[in-house]
Amino acid sequence: QVQLVESGGGLVQPGGSLRLSCAASRMLFSINAMGWYRQAPGKQRELVATVTNGGTPNYANSAQGRFTIFRDGAKNTMYLQMESLKPEDTAVYYCNAQMYGVTYWGKGTLVTVSS
Repeated sequence: QVQLVESGGGLVQPGGSLRLSCAASRMLFSINAMGWYRQAPGKQRELVATVTNGGTPNYANSAQGRFTIFRDGAKNTMYLQMESLKPEDTAVYYCNAQMYGVTYWGKGTLVTVSS
């Protein structure tokens, strides 16, 4: 199994940037795929971006061109670099890992985009 701990959330103005981190309790090469999801108040959790063990990213339309997902194997950490943030990006962001057919989740980090 794997434990995931997110960090980096906070309050940012529209147009600003944030980098979220997801620290894993084991080496990333043992994790098939990782991703970021988010859940806004009153809405269902939705995919933001995923990255495979080989580093291939995939983005939701809402994230394409503004967000970048990447993994640092040396630090056992996955990141989500978010640019040009909008108020509609406000949500709790969750880290997700797929390993041996099991899905793991972190507890989330809150991102608030507001002036």
